[in-house]
Amino acid sequence: MLQSESQSLAARAVKSSKVKNKRRKRFSTEFWMLLPSMILLAIISIFPFLYLIYASFMDFTLSFDTPMFAGLDNWIRVLTNSHFWASWGRTAVYVGVGLSLQLVLGVGMALAIYHLPKGKNLVVTLWMIPVFVAPVVAGLLGRYLLNSTYGLYDWMLSLVGIEAQILGNVSTSMPAIILMDVWEWTPLITLIVLAGLNSLSTEPLEAADVDGATYIQKLIYVILPLIAKTIVVALLVRSMDILRFVDKIKIATEGGPADSTKVVGYYLMEVAFKFQDFGTGAVLGLTMLIVTIFLGQFFVKFMGKGE
Repeated sequence: MLQSESQSLAARAVKSSKVKNKRRKRFSTEFWMLLPSMILLAIISIFPFLYLIYASFMDFTLSFDTPMFAGLDNWIRVLTNSHFWASWGRTAVYVGVGLSLQLVLGVGMALAIYHLPKGKNLVVTLWMIPVFVAPVVAGLLGRYLLNSTYGLYDWMLSLVGIEAQILGNVSTSMPAIILMDVWEWTPLITLIVLAGLNSLSTEPLEAADVDGATYIQKLIYVILPLIAKTIVVALLVRSMDILRFVDKIKIATEGGPADSTKVVGYYLMEVAFKFQDFGTGAVLGLTMLIVTIFLGQFFVKFMGKGE
């Protein structure tokens, strides 16, 4: 009798210890250490988001005037404004062409560095220099280099008989801004793709060599499929940035000439802070957020294919 009771007590003790171990595994020490920071970050992120939604339905400026409820007036005014849709059209060109050039140049440079026999670290270090330049400085640099009076690039064009004010011309201002962004951020895509290349297993490449595949065949059928998700991650990171950065546009062209470089981010900044229409600016910010979320979901779903 005593023996059976002791065995049952021992079984209960083992069972309770297992339950405690499960609880410890579910909520580890690291979780409790990170919890305060997670709560703080949630408060910092959630409050501005909720306030932005509140502001989109209010009619007020950045002054101390009492805000008035406007209903859907701000949304209707924005969605029926031709300048809003035109700014999104320019944004689509800016993002599409910029990301395409950065992808082609970044992957190409990553492949070139990957196959270097020596000096990879030196080349990567030199190639990454533009990333460490502040966007404002990059905009100033582009503005001075493309200046029609003393700019280096305009002077070089004048040597071949081309007199063009690159930043002052409607047809050339947007390509110039895109090339500034390509110059600054292509090295970031190169770095991400190069990390993916360095993590590749050598077995598929060796098998392709045994089968007599050419380099082009290995690139198309082996290398690019293996680093496809790495490339998607690079595009996801850059698409999130390029949608919201307006530094170079502000410094180089201020949205001109004739609004030819006024993307939606610059349009938001102008409405909210220049004209102090915070309600309309909140609507513009929410539209940018919605587009960013859909773009991120597109890339995430693309990454999930083939799992």
